[in-house]
Amino acid sequence: MKSLMEKTEEQPQDELQLVAFFLQGEEFAVDIQKVREVLKLPPITPLPQSLEFIEGVINLRGEVIPVVDLRKRFRLADAAKSDKARIIIVEIEEGMVGLIVDSVTEVLHLNPSAIELPPRRLAGTRTEFISGVGKLGERLIIILRLEKILSTEEQLELEHLQLAEPERMPLNR
Repeated sequence: MKSLMEKTEEQPQDELQLVAFFLQGEEFAVDIQKVREVLKLPPITPLPQSLEFIEGVINLRGEVIPVVDLRKRFRLADAAKSDKARIIIVEIEEGMVGLIVDSVTEVLHLNPSAIELPPRRLAGTRTEFISGVGKLGERLIIILRLEKILSTEEQLELEHLQLAEPERMPLNR
C-alpha cells in the first residue's frame, strides 16, 4: 500500500488549480495562485466619477481594495446581487482587486492538455480577456487572463484608489 506522500508525488506537477465561478449562467475560472481570498459581499463605498464597472472600494483589514463588477466589465446584463454573490480578491500587477461574481463554485484541477487556446476571433467578444477554454467532461470553463481584465490606464486609476487612506474613506451606510 502506498503512503499519502507517494500518492501526492504521483500527481502531475503541471496540473492547474483554478477557482471556478459563475457569471450570467456561464462558468469561468481564474488561476488559484492569483486568488488571495473569497468574501461574501461586504458594504462597498461608491466612488464618484469612476469607471462604470468599478463598484467602489472596500476596507479589508486596513487595506483599501478597489472592486470591479465583472458583469459590467464584460458588458453582461446587470442583475440583482443574490446571497450567493461573492468578491474574489485577486492579485493583478502587484495590486489587489476585488472581482464581484454571481457565485463561486469550487476549486478545479485541470491538466493542461484539457485546455484549448481561445478562438482568435468571435463576433462581439473581446478574446484578450480569455487565456483558454478548459474542458472537464461536458463542461466548458472560460479561463480568464487577469492581467488583461484592466488596461494600463485602468490599472493606474485603481492604484490611485488603493493609495487612499482607509480612515478617510466615507462610512458605508
